[in-house]
Amino acid sequence: MFHLLAASEQNPLVPNLTELIVGAITFGIIFVVLWKLLLPRLNQMLEERTDKIEGGLQRAEEAQAEANETLARYREQLAEARHEAARLREQAREQGAQIIAEMREQAQAEARRITESAQAQIEAERQQALIALRTEVGTLATELASRIVGESLTDEARQSRMVDRFLDELEVAGQ
Repeated sequence: MFHLLAASEQNPLVPNLTELIVGAITFGIIFVVLWKLLLPRLNQMLEERTDKIEGGLQRAEEAQAEANETLARYREQLAEARHEAARLREQAREQGAQIIAEMREQAQAEARRITESAQAQIEAERQQALIALRTEVGTLATELASRIVGESLTDEARQSRMVDRFLDELEVAGQ
């Protein structure tokens, strides 16, 4: 009995032919609809997304290149600024040394001028002292000679000759 029931029932592994045909037609309709409507939209959406991604990557690469270029310019400007600062420091050092040399030269010139002026003043005072001393010695010598000789030596020319001769003898003796 079981065999009869089993024969009357269909094998579960083999599908019903009508269901298979209806399923295949339905699959074909859905496949064509999806192929014609959905697939182009999906492709378009994927292409747009790819374009956006590639455009974003390209923009990122351009931004990176621009940033690298800006960085290179900045580094170049920084190097130029450092070079300029070093040049200005060196120039200031040279100007400072030049100013110091000029001030030292001016101070030495002023010191020479003051020394020469002092020496000239000392020489002038020495000459005045010699003249005053000569006059004083002449007067004293004339008085002394008058006392020794016992007569007045008031003759100016005679007195001047005698004083000059006396001083000349003193100078020769002093050397």
